[in-house]
Amino acid sequence: MSEGLPFFTCDVFTETAYAGNPLAIVEDADGLSDAAMQTIAREFNLSETIFVRSPADPAHTASVRIFFPTAEIPFAGHPTIGCAIHLALKDAPEGDFEIRITLQEVAGLVPVQVWRRDGRLGAEFRAPVLPHAANTGEMPSRKAIAAALGLSAEQIGFEGHRPALWQGGPAFGYVPVRDRAALAAARPNGAAWEALCAATGLGSHYLYAPGQETDFSARMFAPGEGIPEDPATGSASAILAAQLLASGALSEGETRLVLEQGVDMGRPSRIGLRIQATGGALDSIHVQGSAVPVSSGRLVSPAA
Repeated sequence: MSEGLPFFTCDVFTETAYAGNPLAIVEDADGLSDAAMQTIAREFNLSETIFVRSPADPAHTASVRIFFPTAEIPFAGHPTIGCAIHLALKDAPEGDFEIRITLQEVAGLVPVQVWRRDGRLGAEFRAPVLPHAANTGEMPSRKAIAAALGLSAEQIGFEGHRPALWQGGPAFGYVPVRDRAALAAARPNGAAWEALCAATGLGSHYLYAPGQETDFSARMFAPGEGIPEDPATGSASAILAAQLLASGALSEGETRLVLEQGVDMGRPSRIGLRIQATGGALDSIHVQGSAVPVSSGRLVSPAA
């Protein structure tokens, strides 16, 4: 079929196909309505689908829109990394290279540095919004949070880390759990999970624990938004910087961290985080990762 919209899929925050977080990229999307983009995202049924459009400013690489299966979001990390690497590879020379891709996202302009060094692909973007406390609701008691996750209250929190709500484009509830075993055991738990979402005003909750081979291990659940569990959440990783700062886990100046996510669902992901803080405040947050092309084809354009 020669007609239709070109699409590509890749796995992001991994260097291995069929690991990481799968992403759908739809090109030539200028003529698509919001309803049509939502229909296509629901058809792919991945955590996110990104639509590539002509930039308003020709100095930029592309304008993009990002959709969950159920709604549009203003910014997301794994679509930003995956799309930037995809666009860079279209014109990349053989061998090593470095190029800047600039994406116009709903949350703002996102420059992404993309490179191939010694044959390995990578990309890094600066978060377009510095995170701040979310005013969507309130975190309930540790007992209520634990019930929502099928854990005990003693498994919620560690050292200076306590549950909190943070926003930086999207918003997430952040739930530190005691150790890797507690993280592996966590599951959204029926009515108690719904009560947690109602209290916080959020459907997305990010759990993290001290890592074993990385600095932190994480999981992100958003079943009400069509994402039972996300293999890698770049935006939540960026916003995690605010949680770490509030927990006393960041040093003055630059902190470099490696996060793992998706391990418990069989899609291991690695996310690099570079955080600059001065005087107890965040200056900048950069997220780093790789991506692997997996498939390509053409879509029938929806009637909407």
